[in-house]
Amino acid sequence: MKVNRKFYGIFCLLSSAVLVLVTASLDGCRHKGADDYQLTGDTIADGKYLVKQYCTGCHAETEPDMLTRDVWRMHTLPSMAHYLKISTYGSDFYKKPEDTGGISIVNWQAIVNYYNKVAPVELKPAKAPAALQKDWAVFGLKKPQPVTNVSFTTMVAADTANGKIYTSDLVTTELTAWDKDLNGKQIAILPSAAVDAQFDKQKGAGNIMLSCIGRIDAVDYPSGRIVAVNPGTGNVKDVAADLPRPVQILKADFDKDGRDEMVVCGQGFTKGGIYLYKMGDNQSVLKKNVITDRPGAVQALAQDFNKDGWTDLMVLFGTGNEGLAMYINDKKGGFITRELLQFPPVYGSTSFQLSDIDHDGNPDLIYTCGYNYHDSRILKPYHGLYIYKNTGNFNFKQQWFYPINGATKAIAADFDADGDLDIATTAFFADMKNNPAEECIYFDQVKPMQFTPHAIPVSQYGRWMNMQVADWNGDGKPDILLGNYASGFLFQPDFRPNWDEHLPFIILQNNRGGK
Repeated sequence: MKVNRKFYGIFCLLSSAVLVLVTASLDGCRHKGADDYQLTGDTIADGKYLVKQYCTGCHAETEPDMLTRDVWRMHTLPSMAHYLKISTYGSDFYKKPEDTGGISIVNWQAIVNYYNKVAPVELKPAKAPAALQKDWAVFGLKKPQPVTNVSFTTMVAADTANGKIYTSDLVTTELTAWDKDLNGKQIAILPSAAVDAQFDKQKGAGNIMLSCIGRIDAVDYPSGRIVAVNPGTGNVKDVAADLPRPVQILKADFDKDGRDEMVVCGQGFTKGGIYLYKMGDNQSVLKKNVITDRPGAVQALAQDFNKDGWTDLMVLFGTGNEGLAMYINDKKGGFITRELLQFPPVYGSTSFQLSDIDHDGNPDLIYTCGYNYHDSRILKPYHGLYIYKNTGNFNFKQQWFYPINGATKAIAADFDADGDLDIATTAFFADMKNNPAEECIYFDQVKPMQFTPHAIPVSQYGRWMNMQVADWNGDGKPDILLGNYASGFLFQPDFRPNWDEHLPFIILQNNRGGK
């Protein structure tokens, strides 16, 4: 049967339209006290108290002005209600006789009244600290020939040791290798689309480890796999199966036995976790440990953060209980959790990086938020690029913010070779109707914590779900690779895409110095 690729992609993604704002346990939210509060008649005072009692047990508090009144009433509160044993009929609420737990209907209605009174009719856009300059900065455009089908690129990754670029497509599940002339060749059919790759650092060595997500829409269906692909033969071997939407693979020696373990971020939906695999010969799994069963992981980093000689983890969680957590290696095969930051569940955290932006010796936090396909699909002025200063021992304080609707990823590198770190960003949920320039911004750092933003004019070529920074052509300069997920995930009414749907990816080649 012939499959309409564009329709298939949209169908798969629209099934996530029912995603709730809050990821909580199926047994209901954990609240802080019994339902014995006596209302005072002060809508604001009552609402504030009840929100703290009932709405902060599973995630950070969401202030009323973070969403519009209509979104609260028609989407967010109905989505939250069942976690507190409240039933809904449209935008109306009621209590079933058998639902004796949770919150009383009287107190729940007080919460509804609070948000309805305090929440704004619309959100005002944030003011950017510097205007966008629309130019190519130090970059030039490289692109392959368009392909016949609509591109649903879920991964673009450069194997710099072997001079190849690899892409994966959601609909075909093909893994394609691209040579230095950007000629593509299918090398394998994967069990599902790949979203992350790990390459051997030695030229011509090893298989490619791929994280195949299973379902790209956020559902509790553990069909993800980690596979090893032989790039020469195309042979695909299962390494780990039945995973909840694995989005990243990390390799590091956590137990100091001289052999790397494998960490997998299982993002899942309401169920997920971070998993540690003890590996044997030929990519075989000897043992699996669960570091945490917390769902929502979007990215992890393995380093010796406390300088004790043992590798630790730092993980960003982007749904439900959003935040940044550190997992300190206890040297006994386990980890001790330290919560670093907590974000409201409307942030939609998407990426982070540790880099010493201000040259004080402490790695600062570069962070983006902007996933915008939950049930509150409106432009949010707090989405964008943040820098948190590390004041010591990974205590972070917000230092800088640049608003970017739907910010997806930020990667820091010294692109212009002036000794300071610059930042490249993408925004998959940009304001494509009114400001498509924010889909790809290059921030040139001119002074510590001062940046000149350049909107790279690439919105006509695609919509960038994924980005990697790598020296793809071996000239010693960091380039930017952008993967085009060309159809689906639309969230703005009456918007018709006008980008190229047939380019799998593009390269922003670093041309500093005119070479």
